[in-house]
Amino acid sequence: MGFFSFFSKDNNKEKLNKGLEKTKESVFSRISRSIVGKSKVDDEVLDNLEEILITSDVGVETSLRIIQRIEDRVSKDKYLGTAELNSILREEISALLLEKSSGEMEDFDVESKGRPYVIIVVGVNGVGKTTTIGKLAHQFKKKGYSVMLGAADTFRAAAVDQLTIWAERVGVPIVSHGMNADPAAVAFDTLKSAVSKEIDVVIIDTAGRLHNKVNLMNELSKIRNVMKKVIPDAPDEILLVLDASTGQNAIEQAKQFTAATDVNALALTKLDGTAKGGVVIGISDMFKIPVKYIGVGEQIDDLQVFNSKEFVDSLFS
Repeated sequence: MGFFSFFSKDNNKEKLNKGLEKTKESVFSRISRSIVGKSKVDDEVLDNLEEILITSDVGVETSLRIIQRIEDRVSKDKYLGTAELNSILREEISALLLEKSSGEMEDFDVESKGRPYVIIVVGVNGVGKTTTIGKLAHQFKKKGYSVMLGAADTFRAAAVDQLTIWAERVGVPIVSHGMNADPAAVAFDTLKSAVSKEIDVVIIDTAGRLHNKVNLMNELSKIRNVMKKVIPDAPDEILLVLDASTGQNAIEQAKQFTAATDVNALALTKLDGTAKGGVVIGISDMFKIPVKYIGVGEQIDDLQVFNSKEFVDSLFS
């Protein structure tokens, strides 16, 4: 690993630390207040900790799981001091995330298949879907991959325009038929073009509607079916983008989208602007789908590959 690789990793760690500042301030200041005057971890401390985790958008199920792990340790060790609570919490959250983190990527790499690697991006409007696509294209291009975008969110003119601006900014080609075009036709033409030009990575935007799950499912099924006419085993990835700052709404959206289509990767945006970073823990735990990317800032390089160990280290630093 060269000097610039070390510099890049240190820079990413610094951005992650900064991005989680609000969450750290919110969670750990409340934990500190809850154990004032307490010398050991008792039922009252655990009740307070449970409330803090739940209200920090870790989620009820995950919070209860963490508390149960700590209760088991209290029972086993007979006495645990409150001074040890942060380190215990760190260990248990880390263990919980590591159970879900098999196959985590270390960098922006895609599996070589001798044909375009195809990513469909889904998510409601306003979560940072288009921005995530642009930043993802930038990161893949930095790694030396050729990238093509497909503007299949044809429900809103703004979505097509925004993606076109990102394509120009990153310097990658885009296939667009404009507003009200058939999304499946856009996806089909994108793949045909990508195959003919031997593109490495294709990223296709889709409409951010969730008001009717049946319509959403039908639209995504149609897109996938026409893709298979070009590449039989496409797509490789259905990436759901969620806004971390919406807390429990992000978890609810994940439930809706995973019920509507075969989501196999998650991206969580806007971690830098929220105290609700705990939602990453809840989503990682609740869904058997890896969190692949996290957004920790507004700059083009502020999309990172999610690493559960680094996330926990930063959260407790």
